[in-house]
Amino acid sequence: MDVGVHLPQIDLRGDGQSLSRLTAVARAAREGGFAAVAANDHLLFPRPWLDGPTALAAVVGDTGTLDLMTSVALPTLRGPLPLAATLLTLDALSGGRVVAGVGAGSSAADLSAVGRDPTERWRLLDDALGVLRSELGPDRSRARLTVPPVRPGGIPLWVASWGSPTGLRRVARSGDGWLASAYHTDPAQWASDRAVLDAALRAAGRDPATVGSALATMWLWITEDRPTARRVVEDLLVPILGVDADLLGSRVCVGPAGHCAELLAAYAAAGCGRVLVWPVADEPAQLEALSERVLPRLSA
Repeated sequence: MDVGVHLPQIDLRGDGQSLSRLTAVARAAREGGFAAVAANDHLLFPRPWLDGPTALAAVVGDTGTLDLMTSVALPTLRGPLPLAATLLTLDALSGGRVVAGVGAGSSAADLSAVGRDPTERWRLLDDALGVLRSELGPDRSRARLTVPPVRPGGIPLWVASWGSPTGLRRVARSGDGWLASAYHTDPAQWASDRAVLDAALRAAGRDPATVGSALATMWLWITEDRPTARRVVEDLLVPILGVDADLLGSRVCVGPAGHCAELLAAYAAAGCGRVLVWPVADEPAQLEALSERVLPRLSA
């Protein structure tokens, strides 16, 4: 299992947002041997939120050979063709490093703000996946955009699902990979959902070994001080995520290094291919702590 890093799109503590903060995280990810940098889509949010594709474009020159992953981008919000144009541009500028994670979006407010009916988001996603496959995939016979993907195989298209049978069947139909959300699952549930996905892939005539998996939004704050960890969960994360504090604390890497290592090891043992960590703040220091105090325990 490899590890990628979410860019600091949200200003959780009032530290401010800047290009220098983005590039510091990108360089720390590159120098620390991480596999990817990632960014998400939201329009309306309780805290200041930087646009995901713009943030990825800002750090193209600081990321070396790392994947640039949307985790996820929302064609239901942006429109599939404009999103495809953005992803193809980012792919061209980065030399073919984009991994396109896409989903329907969970925010009714976001969708309503751009005139979309939130109850139609799954239909909109299904329609969008066909457009994205035509524009980003290797067969561009029906493509309308003139910028091609850099790689002969196209831009990998990963589909998000929190684990519903319908969502996993959608991944099996349309995805090169599956993106799950860390704070909506746990290792045992993730493994069960992966088994459902594998069965759906085989039913569709696809080899499960060819379809990857990643876990996004793994919040990260390594501290041996448990009261501090509790405050991070209750004061910074619960207000934006709306998840029970005890449940959330068990599902994310907030707390002692041992807890974080145990959680990540369980996902690795279940077969998860990539985890995308999201440092709450002090990103370079937290990534260093992850590299030095947590990840070595996974291979011990």
